[in-house]
Amino acid sequence: MVLVSQATDIILKNLYTAKTNAIPLEMCIGHVLGEHIYADRDFPPFDRVSMDGIAIAFAALESGQRSFSIEGIQPAGVAQHNLSNPKNCFEVMTGSILPKGTDTVIRYEDIKIELGVATILIDTITQGQNIHRRGTDIVEGGQILYEPCILSAAEVAVLASVGKSNVICKKFPAIAIIATGDELVAVDQIPQAHQIRSSNSLALQASLRAMNIPAATFHIQDDQTQIEQELRKLFTEFDVLIISGGVSKGKFDFIPDALANLGIKKKFHGVQQRPGKPFWFGVGNGKTVFALPGNPVSTYMCFYRFIKPWLFKSMGIVETPLTAILKSDFTFAPPLTHFLQVQTIVDEGKLIAVPEGGKGSGDFANLSKVTGFLELPEDRSDFSAGEVFPYFPFRPF
Repeated sequence: MVLVSQATDIILKNLYTAKTNAIPLEMCIGHVLGEHIYADRDFPPFDRVSMDGIAIAFAALESGQRSFSIEGIQPAGVAQHNLSNPKNCFEVMTGSILPKGTDTVIRYEDIKIELGVATILIDTITQGQNIHRRGTDIVEGGQILYEPCILSAAEVAVLASVGKSNVICKKFPAIAIIATGDELVAVDQIPQAHQIRSSNSLALQASLRAMNIPAATFHIQDDQTQIEQELRKLFTEFDVLIISGGVSKGKFDFIPDALANLGIKKKFHGVQQRPGKPFWFGVGNGKTVFALPGNPVSTYMCFYRFIKPWLFKSMGIVETPLTAILKSDFTFAPPLTHFLQVQTIVDEGKLIAVPEGGKGSGDFANLSKVTGFLELPEDRSDFSAGEVFPYFPFRPF
């Protein structure tokens, strides 16, 4: 059995090597960028008007002129006009190119227009105001996005602006989720008295989908021959197997032996934690296997504490560690790292974790009441209100 810190180190030293593929821009949100992006032109690409109003030559204003005949209008999306008389002005629209011969923009709110003449109503005007100068954001050839990063709507806008209709992204591993157990039936079936509907695989699939990672689900009965046959097939199609159930010490827990027979080398079996103590991890033949305890809370916790960070780091993304403040005193006797279910609240800018322990690792209904897990260290039994501990969320506050 290993400590949580040791399990973390082992897992993060056995990463998936991500390949890349091209994804249409409109489909790339949530993917991990696999290429650096450079500006194909200056940004902005011209001296851009940033306020509706008039554009003037500042020298005329300095000479004492306060009223300007309107020579024309410069709309956005129209080629640059030229101010023929420096004592005149152009009406200009936000986003338009600055007319040649002008260097200052005054808002409509600060002028009065009568009979084609714009008169300035304010005294304080700065040369160059309300103009977004060419290349002030980034110059042509400058690096505008760095890989790896998780693509959000903001990055999509940047990619569109440089003409990236297809984006090189890191390719997620092909993942299979396998639920084991004779007691499981499909969600659309009516279970008998000794059966339950399969939920762990769907919860794991949903968690991955929230990360924009697809995964296929399977169910295998508690038979070692069948388990080995089915896993052998799955290894031909998938890079990562996440197995729920069959890893404890029971007479029908065949997963560890089956994986060993298939050439998967055990890295550890058992973590000094609650829930999720029987957690098994191994690699072999280019495949990675996470075999999780079948209890729902154990499965869920292990995913967010171990598998999600592994997936992100395999893509080159290192999550920023979160912490939360324990709201009330808590006692946990066994010498195990305890992952306490908590509901978080924000109080005066601080993240507060309110214990919502539930009734054990089989009480998956309690997960609907909490936002994540607070990690309490194994070398203590008593934890005091106000202490700060690592926090692993699975939903927003």
